[in-house]
Amino acid sequence: MAKSIESGFARVFGAQPALPSGVIVSVECDIGKGLHAFSIVGLPDKSVEEAKDRISAAIKNNNLESPKRTNKKIILSLAPATLKKEGAVFDIPLALSFLLASKQVTFLPEKKLFAGELALDGAIRPIRGVLAIASAAHKSGFEELYVPEENIEEAALVNGLQVYGVSSLKELIHALEKKPRAATRVTRSATTEEDTSFDEIRGQESAKRALVIALSGGHNIALYGPPGTGKTMLARAARSLLPDLEDEEMIEVTTIHSLAGALETKAVRRPPLRSPHHTSSYASLIGGGSGTVRPGEATLAHRGILFLDEFPEFHRDVIQALREPLEDGVVSIARSKASAVYPANFLLIAALNPCPCGFWGSGRCECMPHAIEKYRRKISGPIADRIDMWVTVGQMPLSALGTKAKRASGETKAARGAIANARSLQKNRFGDSERLRTNADMKARDIEMYALLEENAERALQEAAERLKLSARGYHRTIKLARTIADLAHTETIQTPHMLEALQYRAREI
Repeated sequence: MAKSIESGFARVFGAQPALPSGVIVSVECDIGKGLHAFSIVGLPDKSVEEAKDRISAAIKNNNLESPKRTNKKIILSLAPATLKKEGAVFDIPLALSFLLASKQVTFLPEKKLFAGELALDGAIRPIRGVLAIASAAHKSGFEELYVPEENIEEAALVNGLQVYGVSSLKELIHALEKKPRAATRVTRSATTEEDTSFDEIRGQESAKRALVIALSGGHNIALYGPPGTGKTMLARAARSLLPDLEDEEMIEVTTIHSLAGALETKAVRRPPLRSPHHTSSYASLIGGGSGTVRPGEATLAHRGILFLDEFPEFHRDVIQALREPLEDGVVSIARSKASAVYPANFLLIAALNPCPCGFWGSGRCECMPHAIEKYRRKISGPIADRIDMWVTVGQMPLSALGTKAKRASGETKAARGAIANARSLQKNRFGDSERLRTNADMKARDIEMYALLEENAERALQEAAERLKLSARGYHRTIKLARTIADLAHTETIQTPHMLEALQYRAREI
């Protein structure tokens, strides 16, 4: 015969991971008289519904009275009821809420927040989105956060919050009823990914110069030329030239990768480089899904680089979907069951051939005219207008590729220094602005304040704009690009040489 447990009420707190930070969820349990019933309410998804079985087994296997073995009416409520609850992050607060209401454990739940998945034997498994939960806990005034042992370093990135890692339900109960051990604060070390070096790339000096400009000001760039000329190597070398993310950016990017289950290190200190295949779907690149809305590659590239190799081979709808992030730095996803706005402020590096076979203009092209036209039309005018720099990457002479050819040295170090100095100038210029980090972030109203043109430079721009038929967007983007070139030259104003160099990168016939 099942034991009789006491009626009662209890409330503890958990959180639903989300971007840019989690949402606090009140987890309540009411145990009353009546025929046996055990339910979870508050718009739970299937994984939250299944928590009834997980917490029942975990509680039973820790020699406590299971909610399924009592003649009581048990209601577990997750509030706010209008928020859809997803994932197994609520297993721990659900179990503690029941144990507290049934008076099987005793502790003060105030200022404490819990997150974690329960195994049937009471072990606590790691979860996604811990950094988003920790950020929400800190912003909401919680003082203590209890998470799975494997997630403790990620959660401890948030300052001002005492984080405790637990590996089992038994350990968690002991920690709550006794004085818990203090968590160790994590040292924010950089990750150690291996990147391609500039020094490994022979020649292509003009393309290297263009890439330094693009990285200095956050400008989108397209590299086009025949196959095998080093376009992919240039793109993959780009991340090695960027400075580490600042603390605020690191937490933001780590939160995104944690929620998406793409976190390979405890903290993302280096700018991310995402390189989806050209067969990627709309949902995988932009985000979405049939049920739960998930971030895509564009959001995973936030504060970093999105490299799209074989750019025209992507589906036309996927390419067109890049309009919003390239213009506003966000992606808006609307589905019948859910909608979301995710950050997607990335630097686009696109690589493409001049035709499907790649050898147009060399005398070796075998493509039919209509195939070439179809290939080029995949990149519409609005997309081309949002790419600030179009750079030709031509064939290198074989003599420069030989094993005895002189290898460049010191280029990576020099490029890193130039980019760091240019970004430092921009940071000082924009001050504490949260909206402006690089020159590419400037809007039309910002250009008048921060991009001062000399008279001859402005005249050259106006003449070229009429000749090239630049749009208003192209006109402003050219000024922003010239501002970055001036920063690399350490000049306060944009001079004629800076403007002329910026104009030569505008889109032309490929």
